[in-house]
Amino acid sequence: MTTADHLTRAFPSTADNALLSDPAVGTRVEFRGIVKDYGSTRVLHGVDLNIAPGEFVSLLGPSGCGKTTALRVLAGLEQATEGAVLLGDRDVSNLPTNRRDIGMVFQSYSLFPHLRVVDNAAFGLRRRGVGRADASRRAADALDLVGLGHLGDRFPHQLSGGQQQRVALARALVTEPRVLLLDEPLSALDAKVRVQLRDEIRRIQLRLGITTVFVTHDQEEALAVSDRIAVMDAGRIEQIGTPEDLYLRPATAQVAAFVGLSSVVPGVAEGGAVTVWGVRLPVHGAALDGPVDVFVRPENVRLVPASLPGVAAVVEESTFLGSYRRTLVRTDDRTLVRIQHSATERVDYGERVRIAVAAEPVTVRAR
Repeated sequence: MTTADHLTRAFPSTADNALLSDPAVGTRVEFRGIVKDYGSTRVLHGVDLNIAPGEFVSLLGPSGCGKTTALRVLAGLEQATEGAVLLGDRDVSNLPTNRRDIGMVFQSYSLFPHLRVVDNAAFGLRRRGVGRADASRRAADALDLVGLGHLGDRFPHQLSGGQQQRVALARALVTEPRVLLLDEPLSALDAKVRVQLRDEIRRIQLRLGITTVFVTHDQEEALAVSDRIAVMDAGRIEQIGTPEDLYLRPATAQVAAFVGLSSVVPGVAEGGAVTVWGVRLPVHGAALDGPVDVFVRPENVRLVPASLPGVAAVVEESTFLGSYRRTLVRTDDRTLVRIQHSATERVDYGERVRIAVAAEPVTVRAR
């Protein structure tokens, strides 16, 4: 099958697909002061979040930060200890999951092995009392949307992992929910399939206009598909913003450390700036004074000739990544620093080099 054939199959014209005949306008989602306790342990600490209709928002953070719990509260699978969940203008905090009009895709495919693909996709409709013929037609439309219309008569064991997850996505979309929830749906897939399905989920979401909340610990996934990202840590939202905001202007050290790759180098802060290796850099966030740790992005460090100002270092490793090379060096004060530079600028293990930092804004934390 050619790429053109695949796109035609995955994205049929509006006239040919009932799911696309009246595109959704999206539903506003709001968390108001959500607290969640498990016994004496508090896992969500007054989470506030407002998601615009049709927006794709990712909850990003390390394991145990509360992102999946927040999604489960939104889905109605967990009851909040305090606070309210709103869909549109309606408080749904006390409504069961089956009355919230949401679609959900989990990490595990959870397909019925004894049902054909089309019947798996139609399952939610059949549970709602839709007739078999109508449910099958709408399920076929949903399978077309995810590029699997030609595999409706197969059984789950005859599909790859990526194809099974597409069926799970079709099953979530077929009921035309107000909100789509995705809980680490790609983590069980291999890298190439993960990227392909990630991008396809985003294209489908944009075409349907459905409000989507995506839980992931993979920053690359979140940066690639999100309108905005809420970075969570220890049950709180550290920062919410566009991918560009979070990468270029992290509000806290936790965000700088988690989003993107940074080297932590020593510096001295004073008057809203910090001095690193003799270069004065502007600082994001709250101003500090005194010794600090400075988060420096690898693209803001460069190799310089011995004749120019810089810091002496020794190459620890250098990795070729196609269009660029990423090199790890150790300065004479034992600080490890990553540098992103041209692939044609080659250095070898053990080589003595000099590095310099660009005068770009940085994030700092007290030492």
